[in-house]
Amino acid sequence: MTNDYRDRVRAERAELHERLEKLTAFIDTDAYRALPLVERHDLSAQYTAMSAYRNTLDRRISRFEA
Repeated sequence: MTNDYRDRVRAERAELHERLEKLTAFIDTDAYRALPLVERHDLSAQYTAMSAYRNTLDRRISRFEA
């Protein structure tokens, strides 16, 4: 693997982490609680998927340094 590839994966992880933090903050707002239940369920599913994706990227990055 080239460093360019590793850099791209790290950048992807950083971007995903930032989006996940924003979603996490939104979920703790009155605006979120005012959404219809189906929307809240979808956002919860999105949070779960994004967390799993970030965890996968974390594992891949950890192997870069092994």
